[in-house]
Amino acid sequence: MKIGVFTVLFQDKTFEEMLDHVANSGLKMVEIGTGGNPGNHFCNVDELLEDENKRAAFMKAITDRGLEISAFSCHNNPVSPNEEEAQEAHETFIKSVKLASILGVPVVNTFSGIPGSDEEAKYPNWPVTPWPTAYSEILEWQWEKKLIPYWKEAAQFAKDHNVKIGIELHAGFSVHTPHTLLKLREATNDAIGANLDPSHLWWQGIDPVAAIKILGKANAIHHFHAKDTYIDQENVNMYGLTDMQPYGSVQSRAWTFRTVGYGHSPQVWGDIISALRINGYDYAVSIEHEDPIMSVEEGFQKAAQNLQSVNINESLGNMWWT
Repeated sequence: MKIGVFTVLFQDKTFEEMLDHVANSGLKMVEIGTGGNPGNHFCNVDELLEDENKRAAFMKAITDRGLEISAFSCHNNPVSPNEEEAQEAHETFIKSVKLASILGVPVVNTFSGIPGSDEEAKYPNWPVTPWPTAYSEILEWQWEKKLIPYWKEAAQFAKDHNVKIGIELHAGFSVHTPHTLLKLREATNDAIGANLDPSHLWWQGIDPVAAIKILGKANAIHHFHAKDTYIDQENVNMYGLTDMQPYGSVQSRAWTFRTVGYGHSPQVWGDIISALRINGYDYAVSIEHEDPIMSVEEGFQKAAQNLQSVNINESLGNMWWT
């Protein structure tokens, strides 16, 4: 596995300052935002698509420091009931795939998106219970009329450009579990896979190692985010896991995003790293920092140290003892 970082957390730095900092921290990969929620602070996609010399300079700055791009990321909602938001998300995704194809970046990360409840809806609607039956009807309409038609075309476009799509399993969007990821993949093509983030699995009650086994069997893990989650059972008893309190309300929240090693032990993270390799994934482990009680720099460094302590760096080689 190659440890990297989702560089959106370093937006106070210039592109080259960010790359120096990542390389000096002993990491090997950078995940770079190309628009949507991550923004495009380090990557002006339009500029790079238009200018071969700027593309060459962009890549040289990365490779000269011994780094690779693990993925471009443009997390947004391409099936939003807000037509402007959906169109912007779609255009950013298409441009990101084109740039990834030109530069040899194998993955573009994003969200599946979430539609509204019907054609007249103004806001997204996330059904999470089959009854009252209106929710089941909404869910069926969303998948059949919006999600599958959109991603059939988008997945084919990505496949035609030899780029994989890493959909982050994230609550609030149609794809948020191994089941929903595999459902979308089956309805489209194998360009669709997971950008697997354990932090979003833990608070849904999903064991990340079990999810890795499920998705690994289908060769459906395209990228991996390293972020932790702390579950406060006393607060779960009060608020449940679908806790709507602001992320900053750490004292009372049922769960809170944490830096790697501060929600689950390094032993657990070692089990995750091992499960990834056992189940066919040996690519990027990209640090994402969203810890509300730890600074960006401290959270980044501690995540890097904890991951480096449990990472498996080398190829297996021969089993000399057998």
